[in-house]
Amino acid sequence: MTQILIVDDHSDIRRLLAITLGKEYELLEAEDGVSALEIIRRNHPKIVLLDVMMPGEMDGLQVLEAIKANPLNADILVAMITARGQAADSDDARRRGADAYFIKPFSPLQVVAWVREKLK
Repeated sequence: MTQILIVDDHSDIRRLLAITLGKEYELLEAEDGVSALEIIRRNHPKIVLLDVMMPGEMDGLQVLEAIKANPLNADILVAMITARGQAADSDDARRRGADAYFIKPFSPLQVVAWVREKLK
């Protein structure tokens, strides 16, 4: 089963995405950037759904850069899911390698549609 990693420090966001995606995909979860990178190293998920603003050593943009900088992760798609809704924020994330950008509050159905499209 295809693995998707959900990275968000808010358990309610992880739960919402898990409810929406859990029947079709194997879900992995992390609540901070360091844990996310370890899960990626161990499991190599196809998609990472990544919050931008997280506590700890790394925010989501730093995690995004770390994922995209590693040639072993070239096939991993990363969608940012964030409260940062300015065009400049989205542009910055895309310049750093984000494959999609969803603004909170987001529609879980939009995320599911994007995931399904990318995993065809």
